[in-house]
Amino acid sequence: MIISETNDIRKILAATILVAAAVAQSAVGAAAQEVHNTSYITKASERVLRIETVVPASVENVWSAWTTPQELSRWIAPVVAIDLRIGGTISTNYDEKARIGNAGTIQLPIINYLEKEIITLKVQLNESFPKRVRDEDHNLQEIVQIVDLGNGKTKIVSSMVGWGTGKDWDQTYEFFARGNEWTYRLLATYLSSRK
Repeated sequence: MIISETNDIRKILAATILVAAAVAQSAVGAAAQEVHNTSYITKASERVLRIETVVPASVENVWSAWTTPQELSRWIAPVVAIDLRIGGTISTNYDEKARIGNAGTIQLPIINYLEKEIITLKVQLNESFPKRVRDEDHNLQEIVQIVDLGNGKTKIVSSMVGWGTGKDWDQTYEFFARGNEWTYRLLATYLSSRK
């Protein structure tokens, strides 16, 4: 692995930890929703990065937060575009001055979805990750399940599967473990504030 790529991953991890800490400290009262890492290893020795939260929101509101640009931009990233269809894409950029396609754009092709139930995204690693990992990310995907618990509560379960092996993959997994927990805390806080 190229040294600068290792340093880039470390910088990204450090920034993610700092942002997650700031978000956690700023959340108060009802907005401080619980987010749990319930990751596990399958019988086939494959890692599943699993993040779960229960939000005080309807399935319709959760689905809307995931599938409309106006709402996505309020919790996931300031610059978003979505083409909601099988074969479509969710695209984001964390730089509010950027456009979709500029450096830092994250492309998540939509593998499949069932409205208000599930959406499966192909995770395509960008230039921030080591080349070896980018070359081997063919099976990396995120499955987002939306489960109606009744009484105005919905469970959201994110499962990332398709991880490779080795040090570079371990670092990539750790990056997403922290990043996904932060992201779903933002989503839970956003949905809680919509009440």
